[in-house]
Amino acid sequence: MKIIRTVKSAKKLTSHLRLKNKIIGFVPTMGYLHEGHLSLIKIAKKKSDIIFVSIFVNPLQFGPNEDFEKYPRDFKRDEKLCKKAGVDYIFYPKRKEVFPPGFAANVNVVKITEILEGAHRSGHFKGVTTVVLKLFNIIQPHIAVFGQKDAQQAAVITKMVNDLNINTKIIIAPTKREADGLAMSSRNVYLNNEQRKDASYLYKALEYCKESLTPPLSKGKGDYIDLERIKRQMYKIIDSRPSVTKIDYISFNEYETLMPVNSIKETGKNSKILVSLAVRFGKVRLIDNITVLIKK
Repeated sequence: MKIIRTVKSAKKLTSHLRLKNKIIGFVPTMGYLHEGHLSLIKIAKKKSDIIFVSIFVNPLQFGPNEDFEKYPRDFKRDEKLCKKAGVDYIFYPKRKEVFPPGFAANVNVVKITEILEGAHRSGHFKGVTTVVLKLFNIIQPHIAVFGQKDAQQAAVITKMVNDLNINTKIIIAPTKREADGLAMSSRNVYLNNEQRKDASYLYKALEYCKESLTPPLSKGKGDYIDLERIKRQMYKIIDSRPSVTKIDYISFNEYETLMPVNSIKETGKNSKILVSLAVRFGKVRLIDNITVLIKK
């Protein structure tokens, strides 16, 4: 495994690999890797000849009051995990390599970035799409693997790739969870003992929702399912935990377009609903989601 630190050397290498007809798989990360990241690498390895992982904490996707400076970093640990996982190259650039002085361009996907996380984190997705497009241009991957845990991010990147005719296949991998259901995240390290215990109730609320939506919905039965009642119960499940300080949102959205779903009547036959939420435990903000297939 080799570490690549400059854009010039990365582009030269990946161009050479493409000329040799090597299939390049790519997993972009902000480091502090966990089993969730390693599961993405595993998927990429099955579909590629060469695996790149980028480790870059992107300043553009952090708001002024967010945790950019405190975001967990441990490159030596990440390096060991990547080597063990069979990664071929780590792209580990400094900030000035990715965003040199005078950098002024950006990529902005509209509409689907203005809801859910976009409504609470102004400019976040513009930072995500800008850095991902830059990484795609540098690494030139045939495939790139993203996690379902960041479902809106995955939808936004997929939209960008399709709209801009980017020649990279996007693969969305299932969310990896701890034994109690908590979605794996680099930010989980911020949780104290009480918060960590209470955070498992995010998945309990999502499971309750799934159970409420998945009975057979034949003969129009689904038309009478009250999404607002389900949402209120999810709020109660989460808000019952003492370390929860704020529920930013619980939302039902169409899986691909992210258009809000207010009633089962609005959904088509065998449609997928994204049920997502964002919750604050003191200064720690966690997101999670599930996808529910509505059978009619």
